[in-house]
Amino acid sequence: MSIGPFIDEIENSKKKKLKDLGDRLSREQTAMQSKADLAIKEAQAHFSMEAEIRSQQEATRIIEAARLQAKKLIFDAMNIKLDSIFVDIKEEIRNYTETKEYESTLKKMLLVAQTNLGKNIGVECREKDRPILSKSGANITKAIQSLGGLTAVSSDRTKGLDLTFEELFRVHEDEIRAMIMEAII
Repeated sequence: MSIGPFIDEIENSKKKKLKDLGDRLSREQTAMQSKADLAIKEAQAHFSMEAEIRSQQEATRIIEAARLQAKKLIFDAMNIKLDSIFVDIKEEIRNYTETKEYESTLKKMLLVAQTNLGKNIGVECREKDRPILSKSGANITKAIQSLGGLTAVSSDRTKGLDLTFEELFRVHEDEIRAMIMEAII
């Protein structure tokens, strides 16, 4: 028996195994390339979608910031308008204190103070209002700086009542603002 056919058989077997390994390598390379291509496409789609989402979020943030800024400008403008209206209201109150109706209002304020604090009260008022209140029998204790109205203190000095226009305006400021806002809007 000769060794030639045995070597040929080994050579053929080697060639067949190399061919099988080559074919297998080729299939695996094709499969790996397909997986790599798919992974790249998925990554591109993911990052493209992520970029779109971030872009939309940034656009939304910018729009909301602009809306907030617009609301702030409107709010500031309304506050400036309200301040202007309050100045006008105070001027109208000053004008009102020069009318005959004010004298009647002042007497009603004195009556309210006497009803709530007793007949024997101390009254503080503007110097201009002293003659009106003195004629009504009020005990004027001192002059105050005010748009108008009066303050009163009970005889035992335990209770007081501030009926100055400034205090009345301060107490009712929220209601006044609401009424003005309804008229403006």
